[in-house]
Amino acid sequence: MAAQAAAAAQAAAAQAAQAEAAESWYLALLGFAEHFRTSSPPKIRLCVHCLQAVFPFKPPQRIEARTHLQLGSVLYHHTKNSEQARSHLEKAWLISQQIPQFEDVKFEAASLLSELYCQENSVDAAKPLLRKAIQISQQTPYWHCRLLFQLAQLHTLEKDLVSACDLLGVGAEYARVVGSEYTRALFLLSKGMLLLMERKLQEVHPLLTLCGQIVENWQGNPIQKESLRVFFLVLQVTHYLDAGQVKSVKPCLKQLQQCIQTISTLHDDEILPSNPADLFHWLPKEHMCVLVYLVTVMHSMQAGYLEKAQKYTDKALMQLEKLKMLDCSPILSSFQVILLEHIIMCRLVTGHKATALQEISQVCQLCQQSPRLFSNHAAQLHTLLGLYCVSVNCMDNAEAQFTTALRLTNHQELWAFIVTNLASVYIREGNRHQELYSLLERINPDHSFPVSSHCLRAAAFYVRGLFSFFQGRYNEAKRFLRETLKMSNAEDLNRLTACSLVLLGHIFYVLGNHRESNNMVVPAMQLASKIPDMSVQLWSSALLRDLNKACGNAIDAHEAAQMHQNFSQQLLQDHIEACSLPEHNLITWTDGPPPVQFQAQNGPNTSLASLL
Repeated sequence: MAAQAAAAAQAAAAQAAQAEAAESWYLALLGFAEHFRTSSPPKIRLCVHCLQAVFPFKPPQRIEARTHLQLGSVLYHHTKNSEQARSHLEKAWLISQQIPQFEDVKFEAASLLSELYCQENSVDAAKPLLRKAIQISQQTPYWHCRLLFQLAQLHTLEKDLVSACDLLGVGAEYARVVGSEYTRALFLLSKGMLLLMERKLQEVHPLLTLCGQIVENWQGNPIQKESLRVFFLVLQVTHYLDAGQVKSVKPCLKQLQQCIQTISTLHDDEILPSNPADLFHWLPKEHMCVLVYLVTVMHSMQAGYLEKAQKYTDKALMQLEKLKMLDCSPILSSFQVILLEHIIMCRLVTGHKATALQEISQVCQLCQQSPRLFSNHAAQLHTLLGLYCVSVNCMDNAEAQFTTALRLTNHQELWAFIVTNLASVYIREGNRHQELYSLLERINPDHSFPVSSHCLRAAAFYVRGLFSFFQGRYNEAKRFLRETLKMSNAEDLNRLTACSLVLLGHIFYVLGNHRESNNMVVPAMQLASKIPDMSVQLWSSALLRDLNKACGNAIDAHEAAQMHQNFSQQLLQDHIEACSLPEHNLITWTDGPPPVQFQAQNGPNTSLASLL
């Protein structure tokens, strides 16, 4: 018995020594690998060699699975060797499923592997993997919530918003059951965002009301609480802006701006939440700041405060440049493209076509770097080119650009915006009556207007008024334009107000009612100067010149003529500069990805007549 006991003791001691030795060699290799990974610059090849050196020791399953995960992660994040990364992550996922209580390795492997599958366009492999991981992670709240978010995002990228909403609903209920009101709010707000994208407004309103209550009642980390409020308010503001309600949104926008100021004064707490399901952040503080600048620019653009839009765009782009030096998150490029899209429209209105064209080229370059970004913004890009073509009187190219944009978009508001602008092109061409009648029927503001946007419906009334004016049906034109004025005044749509006033002034001038014409043109000029809108200023100054001449006011007529001359010269100079840029060739691009290079032209090839 004593001999047996001694033998057992010897065996146990040998086993302990072996385990200790195994641990020491493993820790040494791991230490070297981490040292090489965090070197400046990182020595990834040496890091990979150290991790691969673990396997010849035939380590226990736990070490084997963890090492496969570490190798897969390093190869995925730091190299282009996706095949080896996939192989290691698949092994980590397979082995870890056989080991009890090994959740972190198991679910991180599943999460990373599905990410890699998506990058390789193997979405059909990613979905069942995530579904299985979700199924077996219900006892691990953090991973269960994270995997639900990941699968919902995957469905969103595939434009399957119904499945994504269902998953987010499941996540919200799970978070409620495990006592995480914070993460429940994140799931519900994410679902609200997708419902807004789907235009399911009847479902959005009760959901946002519930979210508002949860956010206000939740008592937790101040930064997390304020970030929920920012998410909630961003959804409210974008909902109003989508509906074209520029005046109604102001209280929400003010709250949002105050909220982001509060967040910027708060310090990040290092204390981890007691509930593992609360271990989520919606966006970093710096990203939220850019997002608030972005929605402020969207509001300023719609309201016609273009100098304010320029100011906030400059701030946001400066912040983005700093962030992109340290952070390659795709959302930053999305923010940059949306900001540029809005400032390009501002430039076209303020008479800076050359700058607008260079910024359109910048958007093209950003889209060349990311196929997904191009897929999401191709229609907007062609729409912007169409607006540029209109501004330089290339009407055939404008028509081609708008037609291309219509083919590429499923977004109802963008569709209505494009159709409205295409209709104005046909009106200016004067010989496209059949196509024009067809378009006007599709955006008839008097009945069954296709979108709920207040702003777009007001614009549709304006286009109807413009068409009636060109056809000499002045009473009908006045009815449409008064409707536009009523709607644009109700929501502070300054550009539409200015355009309607000057067109009404033109109608009264043609009818010989000089006094009423003056009553329209003077406020139109004041508003256009405030925006500033160069085309309306040019139009208004020409009308004021003719009005004063007709009324015998020689001094005022001379002053208005001088103003008109100045505006004409500015616009003409900008026109020539824009058409001389090599980027002007973009107006002929209507198919495929954005062209990489532009050939310089000898000079402008567009008509300048309508500017003079």
